[in-house]
Amino acid sequence: MEYCLSDLDGTATVWTAGPDTDLDGDGVFDAVALDLDDDGVIDDALLDLDDDGTADHAARDLDGDGTPEAYFTDDGTGAWSVSADRIGAALRWFGLDGVEHPASADAADLDGDGAPERLADTNGDGLADRAFGAGQAWVDTDGDGRWDVRLADADGDGAAEAAEHLR
Repeated sequence: MEYCLSDLDGTATVWTAGPDTDLDGDGVFDAVALDLDDDGVIDDALLDLDDDGTADHAARDLDGDGTPEAYFTDDGTGAWSVSADRIGAALRWFGLDGVEHPASADAADLDGDGAPERLADTNGDGLADRAFGAGQAWVDTDGDGRWDVRLADADGDGAAEAAEHLR
């Protein structure tokens, strides 16, 4: 995973590192542990949720059970400015049929294909507004809980080749 962090002097450095931390608790390394907040403790982590090879989520101050004190997403400009719920946390979500599903520890199978999607809440309201599945992602662009756009990555390179407006 590649990530870029700025230094106090205004410069920035790009690093590449393989996952070494299991942030979502499924037994698979999915994040890079480091000291983001410069407190001298390697208790923070970066995660590439959309599998494009670049970190897009940051967890700060993981406690003993792996739960972060704060969780952020990249706002698209490279700044970790959007507070978000922890990936893997129980979130309410809407299926593609418009039926709302309550927050639970059960895996969310958004599209009913038998494979669970990973959900994210980028605005912190407890309702999933991003969903990531095999070769596709869904986005709630207006925050109403309904999926507005489906992105498709047909060649598996981490970049969408197609976007479909759902409403």
